[in-house]
Amino acid sequence: MADTPLKASAAAAQPAVQPSARPAPAKNRELRQVAQEFEALFLAQMMANMFSGIDPNGPFGGGPGEVAFRDMLNQEYAKVMARSGGVGVADSVMREMLRQQEGK
Repeated sequence: MADTPLKASAAAAQPAVQPSARPAPAKNRELRQVAQEFEALFLAQMMANMFSGIDPNGPFGGGPGEVAFRDMLNQEYAKVMARSGGVGVADSVMREMLRQQEGK
Protein backbone atom coordinates (compact mmCIF):
# COMPACT_ATOMS: atom_id res chain seq x y z
CA MET A 1 0.00 0.00 0.00
CA ALA A 2 1.24 3.44 -0.85
CA ASP A 3 1.36 6.20 1.75
CA THR A 4 -1.22 8.89 1.44
CA PRO A 5 0.03 12.43 0.76
CA LEU A 6 -1.04 13.42 4.29
CA LYS A 7 1.10 10.70 5.91
CA ALA A 8 4.07 11.54 3.69
CA SER A 9 3.92 15.24 4.55
CA ALA A 10 3.55 14.47 8.26
CA ALA A 11 6.61 12.22 8.13
CA ALA A 12 8.60 14.92 6.33
CA ALA A 13 7.65 17.46 9.01
CA GLN A 14 9.13 15.32 11.78
CA PRO A 15 12.80 16.01 12.55
CA ALA A 16 15.14 13.18 11.68
CA VAL A 17 16.88 13.41 15.06
CA GLN A 18 15.15 14.20 18.30
CA PRO A 19 16.43 17.43 19.91
CA SER A 20 17.47 15.64 23.10
CA ALA A 21 19.50 13.03 21.21
CA ARG A 22 22.76 14.95 20.88
CA PRO A 23 26.04 13.25 20.21
CA ALA A 24 27.91 12.31 23.37
CA PRO A 25 31.14 14.22 22.54
CA ALA A 26 29.28 17.54 22.27
CA LYS A 27 27.52 16.86 25.55
CA ASN A 28 30.80 15.99 27.23
CA ARG A 29 32.41 19.19 25.91
CA GLU A 30 29.57 21.24 27.36
CA LEU A 31 29.85 19.46 30.70
CA ARG A 32 33.62 19.96 30.71
CA GLN A 33 33.16 23.68 30.02
CA VAL A 34 30.61 24.08 32.83
CA ALA A 35 32.84 22.14 35.22
CA GLN A 36 35.83 24.34 34.32
CA GLU A 37 33.75 27.48 34.85
CA PHE A 38 32.74 26.19 38.27
CA GLU A 39 36.37 25.45 39.13
CA ALA A 40 37.38 28.93 37.95
CA LEU A 41 34.73 30.44 40.24
CA PHE A 42 36.03 28.34 43.14
CA LEU A 43 39.65 29.34 42.44
CA ALA A 44 38.73 33.04 42.12
CA GLN A 45 37.07 32.94 45.54
CA MET A 46 40.07 31.15 47.00
CA MET A 47 42.49 33.71 45.54
CA ALA A 48 40.32 36.62 46.72
CA ASN A 49 40.75 35.35 50.27
CA MET A 50 44.42 34.68 49.69
CA PHE A 51 45.14 38.20 48.40
CA SER A 52 42.90 40.00 50.89
CA GLY A 53 45.77 40.36 53.35
CA ILE A 54 48.07 42.12 50.89
CA ASP A 55 48.28 45.87 51.33
CA PRO A 56 47.74 47.60 47.96
CA ASN A 57 49.36 50.80 49.29
CA GLY A 58 52.72 49.22 50.10
CA PRO A 59 55.94 50.10 48.27
CA PHE A 60 55.15 47.74 45.39
CA GLY A 61 51.36 48.01 45.56
CA GLY A 62 49.14 49.36 42.83
CA GLY A 63 47.18 51.75 45.01
CA PRO A 64 43.54 52.48 44.21
CA GLY A 65 43.84 50.90 40.75
CA GLU A 66 44.82 47.59 42.27
CA VAL A 67 41.88 47.75 44.64
CA ALA A 68 39.50 48.43 41.74
CA PHE A 69 40.81 45.73 39.41
CA ARG A 70 42.04 42.98 41.76
CA ASP A 71 38.83 40.95 41.46
CA MET A 72 39.00 40.94 37.66
CA LEU A 73 42.65 39.90 37.76
CA ASN A 74 41.81 37.08 40.18
CA GLN A 75 39.02 35.91 37.85
CA GLU A 76 41.37 35.83 34.87
CA TYR A 77 44.05 34.00 36.87
CA ALA A 78 41.40 31.48 37.93
CA LYS A 79 40.20 30.92 34.33
CA VAL A 80 43.75 30.25 33.17
CA MET A 81 44.37 27.90 36.08
CA ALA A 82 41.15 25.97 35.41
CA ARG A 83 41.95 25.62 31.67
CA SER A 84 45.44 24.40 32.54
CA GLY A 85 44.19 21.53 34.67
CA GLY A 86 43.28 23.37 37.85
CA VAL A 87 43.27 21.58 41.15
CA GLY A 88 40.95 18.71 40.19
CA VAL A 89 37.61 20.27 41.11
CA ALA A 90 36.41 20.29 37.48
CA ASP A 91 37.07 16.56 37.10
CA SER A 92 35.06 15.75 40.21
CA VAL A 93 32.22 18.08 39.21
CA MET A 94 32.07 16.63 35.70
CA ARG A 95 32.08 13.07 37.01
CA GLU A 96 29.21 13.92 39.37
CA MET A 97 27.19 15.66 36.62
CA LEU A 98 27.57 12.63 34.36
CA ARG A 99 26.49 10.34 37.18
CA GLN A 100 23.44 12.53 37.90
CA GLN A 101 22.43 12.52 34.22
CA GLU A 102 22.68 8.75 34.05
CA GLY A 103 20.39 8.51 37.06
CA LYS A 104 22.78 6.64 39.32
